[in-house]
Amino acid sequence: MESPCSIARTLEVVGERWTFLILREALSGVTRFATLRKNLGVAPDILSDRLATLTEYGVLMREPYREPGSRTRCEYHLTPAGRELAVVLGALQQWGDEHLPWPAGPSVLRCTPEGDALHVGFLNQRGREVDLEAVRFVRTAAYPS
Repeated sequence: MESPCSIARTLEVVGERWTFLILREALSGVTRFATLRKNLGVAPDILSDRLATLTEYGVLMREPYREPGSRTRCEYHLTPAGRELAVVLGALQQWGDEHLPWPAGPSVLRCTPEGDALHVGFLNQRGREVDLEAVRFVRTAAYPS
């Protein structure tokens, strides 16, 4: 990860399709390898690779557990950094609901416990939402032109 671009560095960790789907499952409370594999239909080697990357970069942490009569296995729990990716997944979900709608309707984000619908947006330093037309990606000294 030698790029000065924070987007490029982030994509090195979370840029694979399966990674986003693993994160979706983790954000909904799924922690076990077998359940992730079943829910996603992903090959075990791919799942193992993605979980290892997410663990290496501090997005997930491994915690051992043991069912009676079985060997010790690991659960994968989101770290604070992993929970922060909810904003990224929420933005992807919001975009998909708007531009690639599902016939049965959108999969709207909800706030608990109230159940209010949510949307992802940009906030300025005063906590006010900024219209997308006013948002600019600006190169800095860390990523010169």
